[in-house]
Amino acid sequence: MTWVVVTVLIVVLAILLLVGAWAYQTAHRLDRLHVRYDLSWQALDGALARRAVVARAVAVDAYGAGPEGRRLASLADAAEKAPRSAREAAENQLSAALALVDPVSLPTALVAELADAEARVTLARRFHNDAVRDTLALRERAAVRLLRLGGTAALPTYFEIAEQPDRDVGLVSRRTSARVVLLDEEGAVLLFCGSDPAHPETADGQAPRWWFTVGGAVQPGETLAEAAVRELAEETGLRVSQDEMIGPVWRRDAVIDFNGSVIRSQEMFFVHRTRRFEPLATGRTALERRYIHSHRWCDETMIDELVAKGETVYPLQLGELLSEANTVVDAPGVEPRRQLQSIR
Repeated sequence: MTWVVVTVLIVVLAILLLVGAWAYQTAHRLDRLHVRYDLSWQALDGALARRAVVARAVAVDAYGAGPEGRRLASLADAAEKAPRSAREAAENQLSAALALVDPVSLPTALVAELADAEARVTLARRFHNDAVRDTLALRERAAVRLLRLGGTAALPTYFEIAEQPDRDVGLVSRRTSARVVLLDEEGAVLLFCGSDPAHPETADGQAPRWWFTVGGAVQPGETLAEAAVRELAEETGLRVSQDEMIGPVWRRDAVIDFNGSVIRSQEMFFVHRTRRFEPLATGRTALERRYIHSHRWCDETMIDELVAKGETVYPLQLGELLSEANTVVDAPGVEPRRQLQSIR
């Protein structure tokens, strides 16, 4: 009889340990999901605030000091200052007012800035709602609610506002680009430093510059992989086969004001690893020779240092995604089953 009691106690103890381990892991996962939710709201709040700033500039350019301009500026102020509970309604009112603005009445650069601000709001809202969905899916499980693993944190809430239609109206062209995250054997990525050839030079004689990956527009009749291979050869001199390209793994949607044109760009990112080399400029187009000024192989720390100095690196998430790119390129067999990831 004693061994039966001991066996039962051992089984009960094992069950308790398993439940405890599951509860600990689940609580830890919930904590990470809540952090992700908080960060996604901060990003969305920042995107909405930027749109409000652009909306006030639009009010001045489109309407001047008239009543329509004052109303649009007032709606932007109200949306920016609205509490969380009233934010959706205030942002929807601002969206409706912005939808009435005629892009023809605005400078091309401001059209691009507004389109970019609205695209960033759309993307940030989707990231936020994805975080809400994943957090709620775990918190609403019966065992999680029974054990109160969610603690006292309030349930996350979706943020729903109307998405703005594309602001093309003949002013914005569309382009699909294939870009390459070119990694060396140490995991650093090749970045070019460039500027807008149509941008006026500043007082020190240099136009604003930014850093970006290899790549460019897909030509008619090309596949994404064909374009990635061609752009890599043209911009760096490195020739590889399409089979050596991994991807696309990321997608970035952006509105770009470049060389006098406003472009709604869909960028598809591939990954490839090679030995570090010195890129050749012999295959670059005349335009590329004008706007590409230098290059640098950068690891995550170097990218963070560039950003800390106020320099822009595209894509904006490249630093935090660099380790993922290295993981992907080291496990190419997993790539076909990966889901295309939207990035900024």
